[in-house]
Amino acid sequence: MKKIFISKLSLISSMTIFGTIGLFVKHTPLPSSLIAMIRGFVGMLFLLAVVFIKRDKISWQSIKKHAVLLFISGAFIGVNWMLLFESYRYTTVATATLCYYMAPIFIILASPALFKERLTIKKVLCVTVALVGMVFVSGILNLNGFESGETRGIFLSLGAAVLYASVILMNKKLAEVPTYDKTLIQLGAAAVVILPYTLLTEKLGEINFTPTIVIMLLVMGIVHTGISYALYFDAVGKIPSQTVAIFSYIDPIVAIIVSAIFLREPMGLFGIIGAVMILGATFISELPEKK
Repeated sequence: MKKIFISKLSLISSMTIFGTIGLFVKHTPLPSSLIAMIRGFVGMLFLLAVVFIKRDKISWQSIKKHAVLLFISGAFIGVNWMLLFESYRYTTVATATLCYYMAPIFIILASPALFKERLTIKKVLCVTVALVGMVFVSGILNLNGFESGETRGIFLSLGAAVLYASVILMNKKLAEVPTYDKTLIQLGAAAVVILPYTLLTEKLGEINFTPTIVIMLLVMGIVHTGISYALYFDAVGKIPSQTVAIFSYIDPIVAIIVSAIFLREPMGLFGIIGAVMILGATFISELPEKK
C-alpha cells in the first residue's frame, strides 16, 4: 500500500511539472524541433549525472534485450514533443492540451486487450466526465469556428496524443528495465532521431542563444525531462493504465491554469466548471469499487 501511495505521489508530481512546460515553450523563440532535441540531450545528461553520483550500475543486459522497443519508444517521445510544441504555435495552450489529452482515452480503450485490465463502467463514466470537463476548460465552446492555423494546431496535438499513448503502453512492456536506464536510452533516442531533421530544416548558425533562452532550455531539460520523466515512468510501471489515464488530467489542469495566469488565456465560468468536473472525476475514479 505504501509503495502504491509513493507511486501515485510520483505520478502527481510529474504531471504537475509537465503542466508548466507550455509556458516555457511559448517564451522560448526557437524552432520546436530544436527545443525537443536539446530537451532530450540535457535530460539524458542530467540522468547520467544522477546515476554517476548515486554510483548505480546501468543494466546493459536488460537494455540490450529490449533495445528495439526502447529505441522505438524514445523516437516516439521525440516526435511527440515536436508535434506538441509546434501545435502551441498555431493554437492556444488550452486547445492543444485538450486535444493532446485524448491520449488517456486511447489508453483506456487499449488496456483491456493489451494488459487484461478490467474496464469498469465507473472508469468509463469518469473518463467521459473528465473529457467533457476538458471541453469546458479549453474554451473551445466559445469559438465560432476554426481558422486553417487553428485546425493545423489541433491535428498536430492529436498526432502527439497518439504517440504519447503509444509510449505509455510500450513502457508497460518495459517494466523490467530499470527506470533510470530506460529513461536514459529513451531520451537519448529522442534526441538522436530529431537531430538529422533539425540539421536539415533549421539554420542553426543564425540562432542567438541568449542567457534567458539557455536558462529556459536547461529548465526544460533538467526539470521537465530528467526529473519528471524518471518519476513518471517509475509510477506508470506500478499503477493500472486506467488510473494513470485519470491522473494524467492533472497535467492539462495545471497547464490551463498556468496559461490563464501567465499567458492571459482566461478560463471564465466554463473553465472553472470544467476544472471541477475533471478533479471530481479523478477523485471518484480512485474510490474502491463496490463488490
